[in-house]
Amino acid sequence: MAAASRAVSERIPLVDLVLEVRDARIPLSSEYDQLRNFPSSSKRIIVLNKMDLANRLEIKEWMRYFEQQNCISFGVNSHNKDNIKECLKFLQAQVKGVKKIDHSSYTATIMLVGIPNVGKSALANSLHQIGRISAAEKGKLKHATVSPIPGETRDISSLKIGSHPNVYVLDTPGILPPDILDVVVCSKLALTGAIKDCLVGEKELAQYFLSILNRSDEYKKWEKLSAEENEISTIDQRVGCLGSSELDSRQKRQYPTDHTQDFVVREVRRVLFETISSFPGSLEKEKDLSRLIETQFTALREAFRVASESGEDVENKVAAKLLNLYRTGRLGHYTLDSVPRNIQ
Repeated sequence: MAAASRAVSERIPLVDLVLEVRDARIPLSSEYDQLRNFPSSSKRIIVLNKMDLANRLEIKEWMRYFEQQNCISFGVNSHNKDNIKECLKFLQAQVKGVKKIDHSSYTATIMLVGIPNVGKSALANSLHQIGRISAAEKGKLKHATVSPIPGETRDISSLKIGSHPNVYVLDTPGILPPDILDVVVCSKLALTGAIKDCLVGEKELAQYFLSILNRSDEYKKWEKLSAEENEISTIDQRVGCLGSSELDSRQKRQYPTDHTQDFVVREVRRVLFETISSFPGSLEKEKDLSRLIETQFTALREAFRVASESGEDVENKVAAKLLNLYRTGRLGHYTLDSVPRNIQ
């Protein structure tokens, strides 16, 4: 990261725009610390990526906050083509504003910077693909390396995202400060994938997520699943009356060990709703919260169809599946950072 940090610092003064890509779930905790060494200017734009995983109402508050801080910001989902088209138009307008040139023969460069795993490479690829299609350009598309594991981008790469004027985007490695002293910030970075799971522990991260879920209102959206479970039980009894061949064909279409299947996700949501809503303790007390989380791990083991052998390995399997569902938005939408109220 030290070498990448020097390379990025050398190029920042040379580019036309700097897009600081942040994770919309942690708009403050995912701040790119290195930009503090450069004076703020119109060159810097804060891009909140992974909007599809964040709480939309809270993100609107963050956008207003950045506006009050005289920071240009834009929310994006790198995997939504219409959203990427809007982002391209926005960037082209910003480039014209910076260049202040009417003709289209110039070349502009935009640098993407940020901490690991905020989606810089995914955003660069999407801008490149949509930009080339919009410009009706031929030729082989390039691809920046995309991975859910932080630290996969090792070099600075250039991708063309527009013509007339020519606009290039530089994808850079994710960089974290050498020391993160704030435990809460570190926890948020780890939960959202900016820090490798093995450095913190999957079980600990899953427990942290459950502590957030249990104190939120997200689980209330799954109330109907509990009522539906009773209806499904009745239907299952009727299905038992069907011929064995038809019953077998239905079962073959389901893969209980695949936690990403809809019927497994519904079961996980139902279990989480029922364990939270029926819990008699106080979630403001740490001991009670820990007791609830322990109960949830036991219930989730069955929901995820994890074999009942004893040992820490079982809990790690449950934790890994739970984290995957959270990080893909299957268990609700969360913005973990709160807008500073004294400035809002």
